[in-house]
Amino acid sequence: MRVVIAHFPFDLLKTEVQDAMKGIKAEPVTGESVLIGRRQYPVKQVGEIITRQDRRDFSAGEVTRALSRLGFACRPAAALAPPTALTPLQTASALLGHPARA
Repeated sequence: MRVVIAHFPFDLLKTEVQDAMKGIKAEPVTGESVLIGRRQYPVKQVGEIITRQDRRDFSAGEVTRALSRLGFACRPAAALAPPTALTPLQTASALLGHPARA
């Protein structure tokens, strides 16, 4: 399938992307990510490997669109946001089973 990343056209197949990522250790995911095999990779890492370009040359959105069109499951950065921490008052109230009152 022809995809455009950083204004350059690439003819990619899903199997080619999977083969390119074999043996590559996944970096910690801090933004958008893609599931390849059983590993979760940052889309910028995958984009760098499949295009052989510097990560600053393309956006995560370009790679996410391309990988989605190839059939990979992509996750947005918001899905990785940790839950908000409770205040000490809310934590104590939750432990006691009573709602916190302001």
